[in-house]
Amino acid sequence: MSQLDRRSFLQTTTAGVAVTSAFGNSPPPQSAETTNHNAGIPPHRAMEISGVHAYCQRSVAAGNTVHFRVSSTVPCEMEVCRLGKVDQFDTDEVLHSFGRLEPMLQPIHPGSYIHIERDLSSAKTFDQLTLECWIRPWSWETDQGLITSLDSETNRGFALLISQGGRLCFQLADGRHAQATPSYQHTRLELREWHHVAMVSDGASAAIFVNGRFQGSWAQSGPIAVAGVPLRLGAGGAATADDFLDGDLAMPVIYNRALTAAEVQARFESRGLRQPECKSLIACWPFDEEGGDRIADASGNGCHGRIINRATWMIGGPSFRDEMVERHQDYDPRKDSTRGHGIRFASDDLYDCHWNVTREYQVPADAKSGAHVGRFQFEQNGQPWKYYVTFVVRRGKGRPPAPVLVLCSTNTWQAYSATPFAINRPDQQFWDTGGFPNAIEGVPSTCCYRNHQRGQPTYAVGMKLPWPCAGPDVFFSDPEQVNYSHLMRGERFTHNWLDETGYEYDVATDHDLHSNPKILDKYKVLIINGHSEYWSIEAYEGVDRFLRNGGNAIVLSGNTMFWRVSYDEDGTAMECRKFGTDIGGRENASVGESFHSHDHKRGSLMRYAGYPAWRVLGLECIGWWPLKAAAFGSYEATNADHEIFHTPEEVGIKNGRHFGHAAGGGLPRVGGHESDVRLGRIREITRHFPADATIPEEPAGITTLAQVVGTGRRGIDYFGRWEPLYHGVYAEMIYWERPQGGRVFHGGCIAGGWALSADAKLQTLMRNVLHRFGVRRRTG
Repeated sequence: MSQLDRRSFLQTTTAGVAVTSAFGNSPPPQSAETTNHNAGIPPHRAMEISGVHAYCQRSVAAGNTVHFRVSSTVPCEMEVCRLGKVDQFDTDEVLHSFGRLEPMLQPIHPGSYIHIERDLSSAKTFDQLTLECWIRPWSWETDQGLITSLDSETNRGFALLISQGGRLCFQLADGRHAQATPSYQHTRLELREWHHVAMVSDGASAAIFVNGRFQGSWAQSGPIAVAGVPLRLGAGGAATADDFLDGDLAMPVIYNRALTAAEVQARFESRGLRQPECKSLIACWPFDEEGGDRIADASGNGCHGRIINRATWMIGGPSFRDEMVERHQDYDPRKDSTRGHGIRFASDDLYDCHWNVTREYQVPADAKSGAHVGRFQFEQNGQPWKYYVTFVVRRGKGRPPAPVLVLCSTNTWQAYSATPFAINRPDQQFWDTGGFPNAIEGVPSTCCYRNHQRGQPTYAVGMKLPWPCAGPDVFFSDPEQVNYSHLMRGERFTHNWLDETGYEYDVATDHDLHSNPKILDKYKVLIINGHSEYWSIEAYEGVDRFLRNGGNAIVLSGNTMFWRVSYDEDGTAMECRKFGTDIGGRENASVGESFHSHDHKRGSLMRYAGYPAWRVLGLECIGWWPLKAAAFGSYEATNADHEIFHTPEEVGIKNGRHFGHAAGGGLPRVGGHESDVRLGRIREITRHFPADATIPEEPAGITTLAQVVGTGRRGIDYFGRWEPLYHGVYAEMIYWERPQGGRVFHGGCIAGGWALSADAKLQTLMRNVLHRFGVRRRTG
């Protein structure tokens, strides 16, 4: 194709004559309230995964049906079990056996984009065409679609793309042959920087503009034939979506005429804040919804879209300057007229496998609430292997509640769920924060501790995927700490102790509490257990209301109520906007992107979002430390005269004496790798204050019962800085009769349940606390 010079191209370009649209009006798209991420997806590039992988609902009430969705390349035996004693799998109660399952492979379909539900085929051809958008690429590693509707088999349609290597290209087809630009002629797009790009065709020539500047033009033969394949934003492909964008997209527009150079320059200067004011629009998507999966076409032509695989809202547009947002000062994105709107896409976005149901099991209406699994047993390489699908059985409808509700920290299990498609393993394994090796290369592996494969920070994790990290046999420690876990296995020590001691209890997930905080109303005591790090505002406020109404809380957790989460309305994804790499935030995340798409409120730490843990539970996280045996301390009693150590049983402890450890001071020990202290302890190590920031006053009435002390540690101050732990206190046990109502016993330690399984003094103390809160053991 011959290249035209800029002067010739501009002379032959139509000078802004308005053309009447070929499309009629149509109803507006569904609102975010009617979002249904589980409605299935259009034809989409598939990935097949070897081994056994499965998921089901995270929670089900007794009497209801649990649906298992399985993909397997080997035959396996499947059964449903209520878990027994920790690590003693022969004590698991088998509730139902499905027998042999034959191999049935169900692929996954990662990659987010926008599918336009109305194609353009009624227009037949376009004599002229302009495609424009703002793009911020995160990768050059593959070809990536921006605005596409191209059928390579019939040679009809058009496509604006980023080619491998980071250069723009486009393809126009007249029904006889595709006319493609030589992509190497164009300016390379800089990674993680916004660019305005436009492809302009007047029927005789076509040209590319980047940031308002002409880049080059090419001869074109005749009108563009419209393809009968879907129109896509952020993806390519013909009948099947492919070539997914790893980048941010803003204000894509399609015109049925060629814009002039001056008009392109004006569109660049608008910085994506203004919709085009002309009658020649085919479609315009401002992306101002900032939530849900429906995208409105502002042209009036009904080219509304649906986001496939969720993508990411609330990142701002090309006009947004992140440095204008202060982490510790008020900012409302809805009132910022310069923020603009963009959507972030990722080729490994996946939040719902969309697998068919393989087996169903109706949980008996009188089933005991507790941790359950679907257990799969199979052979590989001549060895017997197991795979677990964890779910929680809640109290059945109409059944009387137990006096105690134990909260399973499923938000944290979810947050750590890297490598959902991990390679199967023959025995118990150590899973670190980044997960276990993948079954095949390139499958989605994001979690709250692992970015997308092209570097985009992870702001949401899927809840309709496998989560093998939540299995009952998963450890979280190096070989020196052979028996330590912080997820599902770690929480079951408390469950086992309650069972063995004769206390009746029900269980619920974090999402259950979020969805219906009033479930607490029927209970005397809420036990917050394990690594209860991730909380929603709804759950936080529900616990506060429960306590204000005279409820009681026992906290056997460390790093409690630390990060804020929210959920898609249909339970497909959990959103978490972690900012600040020093404290576990995602690389490449920015403070301006820390606002949730569900309510546009600030995310990141609960205390920065206005919901500090200390206000409800009395303690606040002060940090985390290496998983070494020496780092696990025990309690030192500081107020052994308190009634809670003596009534109704004598704990047998004096001030200065240690407890919360196994015989002889060995493991397990309570002072785990993450812990909480009173606000005053954090105030002591806070030496640097952001502008206009202060530390609030600690509430009245808190009594410290014991503390865990270590030397040579650092802690997190109130504003997220690591500072020397001058006082050496890295965990505190408190009793608090709250002035606003309710009583709290907080152990401050993530390994509370682990130590409870071994230390008689801690067990006696726990019985005293439960007695004080009105809970009695079974008799007979």
